[in-house]
Amino acid sequence: MRICIHRGTHEIGGTCVEVESQGKRVVLDIGLPLDADAGRVDLPHVPGFQKPDESLLGVVISHPHQDHYGLAGKLPAEMLFLMGEAAHRILDAALPFMPKGVAFRNVSHLHNRSTIVLGPFQLTPYLVDHSAYDSYGILVEAGGKRLFYTGDFRAHGYKGRLFDNMIESPPRGIDVLLMEGTTLGRPPADEDCQTEAQLVDKMVALIKATPGMVLVCCSGQNIDRIVTVFKATRRARRQLIMDGYTAHICRATGNPRIPQSDWRGVRVFWPLNLRVRIKKMGRFYLVDDLPGRIFPEDLAGEAPRSVMLFRPSMIRDLEHAKCLNGASVIYSMWPGYLKDDGAKPFHSWLRRRGIPLHHCHTSGHASPSDLQRFAKALGPGMLVPVHSAEPQRFAEFFKNVEIKEDGHGWEV
Repeated sequence: MRICIHRGTHEIGGTCVEVESQGKRVVLDIGLPLDADAGRVDLPHVPGFQKPDESLLGVVISHPHQDHYGLAGKLPAEMLFLMGEAAHRILDAALPFMPKGVAFRNVSHLHNRSTIVLGPFQLTPYLVDHSAYDSYGILVEAGGKRLFYTGDFRAHGYKGRLFDNMIESPPRGIDVLLMEGTTLGRPPADEDCQTEAQLVDKMVALIKATPGMVLVCCSGQNIDRIVTVFKATRRARRQLIMDGYTAHICRATGNPRIPQSDWRGVRVFWPLNLRVRIKKMGRFYLVDDLPGRIFPEDLAGEAPRSVMLFRPSMIRDLEHAKCLNGASVIYSMWPGYLKDDGAKPFHSWLRRRGIPLHHCHTSGHASPSDLQRFAKALGPGMLVPVHSAEPQRFAEFFKNVEIKEDGHGWEV
């Protein structure tokens, strides 16, 4: 087996790993770097990415985050992709709302611990806990060697039992562990990994302390966080207002336990930018398909009993609706985004409006202590850092660490 990490040895996001055996190859993820535009990023130099190559058997997408699939749209139309079935539905559901989304057509679905044979490779996906729904770590076996690629994972979400299962019954005989280390170098990393249940308690208190509408800024594809917001909203005896995009993503999970637009206590709001986009596409069914719609003229009256999923692009809608008296914002995303220059208009608006901002978030990635538990359970012959801005810190926490460089392959 030969491995080449084309991108991801010294950065978070943009991961792309090529694995070769017996003249055939598979690729693990084809991500867009976090700070890049897909139109300006070159594809890694992998035969089969620019034009079809029969030796490249397929590309595995570990989970539906752009830093793991974002360059897939540049690959040949014939390319075989392997990803979770729900992840595939989520990406399809997002397409009408994302001008830079990727349409996946030739897809084989991954199922938890169900092995797929692809040429000389045996690929076994392991469902993991992560902020992206339907995420997998991948065991790759070929030529008598075993590689485990973690993708992104954690232990403190609603699916934390998956982490415990892995610790209790890990795959054995791992020659190489490619392990993410996002939280290394983000102090205090362990303290930042609260459980989603702890977030519910914090959100309930913030909601009850707000006389007006509570605006929760979080990713529409962070399904765990949507569940957390819904639980907090219900405990605070308010209604949850989802935007149309998020409502379609929740439906695409196919999970009846995920908040849906037809649930009691859930309403759906269509911001102007989404309505304009739908009108241009002529896809009016996207609106008609979802019950529970609430209109802009109703927001002011409903504000004191509502929690709304929010993005700064919705500011104009809320200003026109005059529903911001006594409002507050709960920011439930990585706080680093608030330090970007692009967030300055958002901060200015909050100050001008006198709207308090509360940070209430937990990481989508494993804490250093959980990473240590994971590495110890698998006991790899070699541990290679990926998806980390500080790979040099791995040696402080783990044994058998070997730091690789982008584009430099090695034999296992």
